[in-house]
Amino acid sequence: MGLPDHHLTDGETLVSSFHPHWKRLVVPVVAFVLIVVAAAAAIWFLPSDFSYAFQARIAVAVIAVLLLIVWSVVPYLQWRTTSYLLTSHRFTISSGLLSKSTDEIPMSKVNTVSSDQTLVERLFGSGTLVVESAGERGQLALRDIPRIQEVRSQLFRLVEDAPDETPD
Repeated sequence: MGLPDHHLTDGETLVSSFHPHWKRLVVPVVAFVLIVVAAAAAIWFLPSDFSYAFQARIAVAVIAVLLLIVWSVVPYLQWRTTSYLLTSHRFTISSGLLSKSTDEIPMSKVNTVSSDQTLVERLFGSGTLVVESAGERGQLALRDIPRIQEVRSQLFRLVEDAPDETPD
């Protein structure tokens, strides 16, 4: 998932790369299990002497596949195609499968780095990272960041070490 070397500028090094926290996948996994169990039960318990039993089984399977796509596959793909890259010069947020959206915040433009965690997020080690930059977007809140305290301290250290880009 890392950034290819040809995307790094001179002197830039990759510090960390990660996806949103895995807890985003809990609901899609539970939905997957429930849909598969419900579809299997519906197909199994459908009376075989029912005149449209074959068509009913096909309909149950088609509905189950559609529900799986909407409630399990799409959230998984959203999680999988969202990545955060932290380099010595920038913080990159990338998402999207068919169309890609990328935001890059130069370390020299970051004003404030803060984090918020609920009790459950503290138990999981995740949280919301808030990055305030001098750019057009201002404040950017990134939910479900894994190892939030580690990422926050890395980002803060990189911001402190970033050279100012003001002309002499």
